[in-house]
Amino acid sequence: MTTAQTAQAVPVTTPAWRGGFGRLWTAAVLSRFGDALRTAALPLLAVRLTQDPLAIAAVTACGYVPWLLFGLLGGALADRVDQRRAMWAVDVARGLLVAAFALAVALGHASIPLLIALAFSLTALQTLFDNAATALLPSVVRPESLGSANARLMTGQQVAGGLLGGPLVPLLLTAGAFLPYAADAVTYLAGAALVASLRVETPTREPRPAGATLRADMGEGLRALWRDRALRAVCGATLLCNIGMGALIATLVLHVTGWLHAGTTGYAAAMTAYSAGSIAGGFLAQRAARRLGRVRALLLGGTVQTGALLLMGSVRELPALVAGMLLLGAMGMVWNVNQVTLMQQRAPAAMTGRISAAFRTASTGGAPLGALLGGVAARTLGLNAPALLTAALFALAVLSLIPARAADVSKDAAQDGVTTGPGPG
Repeated sequence: MTTAQTAQAVPVTTPAWRGGFGRLWTAAVLSRFGDALRTAALPLLAVRLTQDPLAIAAVTACGYVPWLLFGLLGGALADRVDQRRAMWAVDVARGLLVAAFALAVALGHASIPLLIALAFSLTALQTLFDNAATALLPSVVRPESLGSANARLMTGQQVAGGLLGGPLVPLLLTAGAFLPYAADAVTYLAGAALVASLRVETPTREPRPAGATLRADMGEGLRALWRDRALRAVCGATLLCNIGMGALIATLVLHVTGWLHAGTTGYAAAMTAYSAGSIAGGFLAQRAARRLGRVRALLLGGTVQTGALLLMGSVRELPALVAGMLLLGAMGMVWNVNQVTLMQQRAPAAMTGRISAAFRTASTGGAPLGALLGGVAARTLGLNAPALLTAALFALAVLSLIPARAADVSKDAAQDGVTTGPGPG
């Protein structure tokens, strides 16, 4: 039976907006909108407070460090607790933190140490929230709607964060430096109320052995990830891609302004193209999976992205950069939707949080390493070198996925209308 024939065996459905998914989607999009306001405003505030590049970089770095320290712990906790309750409690805590920070800014008490503490605290809380959200979604939508639900969630978040949130920041700042943070606090609290109103059936969990520890839980989740050939391959490929994206994003402004001499207008055009491509990719993700299967959809996305990066790094014209960023965004969304859905479908329900944590920790760990590599490549080899380095890393990611493509052929009926292969083991 071919992949296409298997894909037609089970009808594909979209998640119903009424009930749980609509509220979860609204909460996620509101939260992303508020995050976009805060993350766009923080660097501008940091520059007002200091001209020390190391201090400004420390604010950004502290947005990554908690994932490396607490990512696996957040996944283990997400598998132990009521995920819905954990999500709204975390959002309340984040809302209060950001509200207190907005008050500090309004009163003129903002400082670099306070910015660093805020970035660290919010990301530490995020390690629990994001893993709980990934584990909760299969309880909110039917199995055959899981891929469509992920696509709609990610596309909505991209619209809210990439197209709406960032451009609004200058308008808010003219009215008051504290307003982006106050608005972010409101979105957190509104999201908490929406998540708290969800009524979902808690998955049945097997009783934990006497004396089971969080450390043992984390180890069990890592072993489950390692035993599943497809998930192990996708995790490794995602790590390679995120090293590359860290290199590209950290040096993109130099690529545009120094190598292309396109100025800030060119940089804005590149970022807008990436956001527009990501939104288009949200509509393509499920179509690619239905025709090819999820792992093959990842192979397609990675291959096209490799070509886009080669175009960006070798053609010294702004239209080539814009076209490359458009393709990079579209295929990046195809990758993200299918990677997350594949993980949710193959992971045991009792380990989804921990396996999600392994994915996210690997991804976040790759970004700062990539940023360092990108800086070294730009300084020693030229300002277009990071794009070419990223292309090489994406090509390695594609090659590493080829042995896992057999996961697209399932012995059993496929979920979500897409072949996924047997479960971990």
